Amino acid sequence: MTLNRLQQALLNNYQHDFPLTTQPFHIIANELDSTPQVVRQTLEKLKRDGYISRIGPVFRPNTIGASTLAAMSVPASSLQLVADHISAYAQVNHNYEREHTLNLWFVVNADSVEQRDAVVANIEWDTGISVISLPLLRDYHIDLGFQIDFDNLPALPKSPCDTKHTTKSKLDGTNKSDFISVLQKGLSITDRPYAALAQQTGLTEDAVIERIQDMIEQTTIKRFGIVVRHHELGYRANAMCVWDVPDQSVEALGKHLAQSPHVTLCYQRPRRLPQWRYNLFCMIHGKNRDTVLEHIDDLIEQHTLGDLPHAVLFSGRRFKQRGAQYRQDAVSDSAMSMTHG
Repeated sequence: MTLNRLQQALLNNYQHDFPLTTQPFHIIANELDSTPQVVRQTLEKLKRDGYISRIGPVFRPNTIGASTLAAMSVPASSLQLVADHISAYAQVNHNYEREHTLNLWFVVNADSVEQRDAVVANIEWDTGISVISLPLLRDYHIDLGFQIDFDNLPALPKSPCDTKHTTKSKLDGTNKSDFISVLQKGLSITDRPYAALAQQTGLTEDAVIERIQDMIEQTTIKRFGIVVRHHELGYRANAMCVWDVPDQSVEALGKHLAQSPHVTLCYQRPRRLPQWRYNLFCMIHGKNRDTVLEHIDDLIEQHTLGDLPHAVLFSGRRFKQRGAQYRQDAVSDSAMSMTHG
């Protein structure tokens, strides 16, 4: 992977705080001593080459819909078939194999708790395999901005730990369907991307910018900017590290772990006894497996976690990865059916 200085700066500097102005690529070009045309062409190439997923919002969970992390224990011989079936659901945006008895993990996003639970129930019925649903209880750090370590570029700042309970966006149902469904796909790489959004939503360009700013201030949008594909950028290993933490201690520990530079996600989810005993989750990404294990060992030592039961679930195959999509229906995009086990 060889990226030039402009590509590196774009990837590192604009994962957060993408300019909210009528001509954002002019602002970026001025900051990087380039031209708007070159900036747009460079971003288009990064997107074609798979380094960028989109330029747009990362929504805070459960502010415009309802989501859950779900897990299944699938026979190895059926894993690909079951994963493909689950990936066909529009409401599933992440679907990974992990090294554990619960070996298939996926995220469901929907417009409502009822739709979310209907998707989970449909998957369980279609596959004949029990699904453990682990909806978010409290987030301590949800960002997934990645420092791309090229030529000693400045490190990305760690966002302040925010443990407020999530609240629903002030957008009404009509605005949600007309605006969120367009915004979630990301900005077009054109001279006036917010004007392009305005044309699709029936709003003015200024109203689009103002609405995005409002959603950021409400923390409906956790960050707004370039969403990179970490695997393609060299983060080839990741592990979900989970702890069984006493309920009275989970918030304090979550806040501390969230500040670690190696933790990309940190949140509390419910236990599901007896199948699942863990309630504090951290995602740790690294260039290779050994690096991730070193980061986990550092966390355990720094925070004296050696006595807490924990598990490390490295990811294997990546069956599906994209931004969350919020839709009104709760059925699969695929007409595929499966024989119950």
